Amino acid sequence: MKKNIRTALFWVFVLCGGLWLLNALFMPKYMSDIPEGALIAEYYKEETGHDVVFIGDCEVYENFSPDLLWREYGVTSYIRGSAQQLIWQSYYLMEETLNYETPKVMVFNVLSMKYGEPQSEAYNRLNLDGMRLSPQKLAAVRASMTEEESLLSYLFPLLRYHSRWNELKGEDLRYLTHRDIVSDSGYLMNVQVRPAENVPAGRPLGDYSFAPVCWDYLDKMASLCEEKGVRLVLIKAPSLYPFWYDQWEEQIEDYAARRGLSYINFLELTDEIGVDFTTDTYDSGLHLNLYGAEKLSRWFGQWLTANCPVEDRRGQEEYADIWNEKSAAYAARRERLEAEWSGENPA
Repeated sequence: MKKNIRTALFWVFVLCGGLWLLNALFMPKYMSDIPEGALIAEYYKEETGHDVVFIGDCEVYENFSPDLLWREYGVTSYIRGSAQQLIWQSYYLMEETLNYETPKVMVFNVLSMKYGEPQSEAYNRLNLDGMRLSPQKLAAVRASMTEEESLLSYLFPLLRYHSRWNELKGEDLRYLTHRDIVSDSGYLMNVQVRPAENVPAGRPLGDYSFAPVCWDYLDKMASLCEEKGVRLVLIKAPSLYPFWYDQWEEQIEDYAARRGLSYINFLELTDEIGVDFTTDTYDSGLHLNLYGAEKLSRWFGQWLTANCPVEDRRGQEEYADIWNEKSAAYAARRERLEAEWSGENPA
């Protein structure tokens, strides 16, 4: 009897191990292609807490530099951003983050208020596959699934990705059990320069109202932060496109005033910040490049230190050693990317 039990356990172990290996093999690695898909999972490798956590879409992970906030202000921060992160995904990421740490400030970018329903499986995967299994992940998946998706495929990604067998390449084996770090504390660096030219104006909309579900989740964010003693700051990043309508701006301003929240529209402050859309964007005004992100972060660092309960932690050994190492990696990535860009575009 004992031998039969040991044999059965052995084969269960073999089966589980085989399924784990197959799942690891077929999952997209997001290393050389679509690095945005690696961002969510990188948070779990952090070794210290953060006074500021950014939550939102590409308008946070492309536009703010936690390294500059550290170097110039001693502010510890992290960006929990992902591509086209919908507001309910942002809420559950915020809730999950508060299971790991309690920052002084949560910063949420409001562009996702424009989306009142799930958009696509491709973006869902970039946002949700990297989350650890938790009640927050299950809730985010249920809120995000399109009609063609199933909850089971998020619990067992092999069900979704098994058809990648003919797309596998050396990278899938190289990153079978580990991933390189593609971001700097959640910031996805880009040093290319492509000026903003002929940016399309916003076309009139039939209805400028945000969907009720978006207001519901924004309320949940505000209430959650209030309950946890966290300062919630709403922002609109200085991206020229997608177009941000005056009618949307009025609704967010009114909401922030009603809930007693700070709201900063950086589109109205580009001159004060010093952002130049001929030199500070890498994709014609959709996102800032490194130089624009550092200008924006420098302004925001001044605002944070003047208006929020953040500390200058540069003299604190538990933070300084880790962040000095992060800064060295940031500088090395910057040097490498600038060399690659100048090589592609010789003077």
